[in-house]
Amino acid sequence: MTADILVTADGWLRCRGLAFPCVLGRSGMVADKREGDGGTPIGAFPLRRVLYRPDRGEAPRTGLPVAAIAPDDGWCDDPAHADYNCPVKLPHPASCERMWRDDGVYDVVVVLGHNDDPPRPGLGSAIFMHVARPDGSPTEGCVALASDDLKSLLEICQTGTILRFVQP
Repeated sequence: MTADILVTADGWLRCRGLAFPCVLGRSGMVADKREGDGGTPIGAFPLRRVLYRPDRGEAPRTGLPVAAIAPDDGWCDDPAHADYNCPVKLPHPASCERMWRDDGVYDVVVVLGHNDDPPRPGLGSAIFMHVARPDGSPTEGCVALASDDLKSLLEICQTGTILRFVQP
């Protein structure tokens, strides 16, 4: 049985009796997601896979597909490029987010099925669930949790798990 994850605009993530504080985008939840708006998109999105930095820890225990990231991994955020909202290798000719980050927020990343089947230019890219910054500052549109909370949540996730961003 899959475990749906509920994320509310008041900054809580709930799943199967677990409840964790979480951080959303700097613009809060938005119904009409656009590239660069800082909003976390309202809707239901499947968990696609987990990426992690192998130099900073072991692969998370989860029922989702897991892959290690490398220093040359990126994610294209340029709506005008054919690779928009897709993983890429760096250097890349278009604007891309670096996945191998110094700040630790992408030490564990869950790729969400937002605007990916197929990606439509300008409707948002790189919407992930990832590790929160120590100061709890907002994301660019993702949902972020404390590292231990994220790893605990991943233990009950599997293929078919859906993350729902909803207004309370």
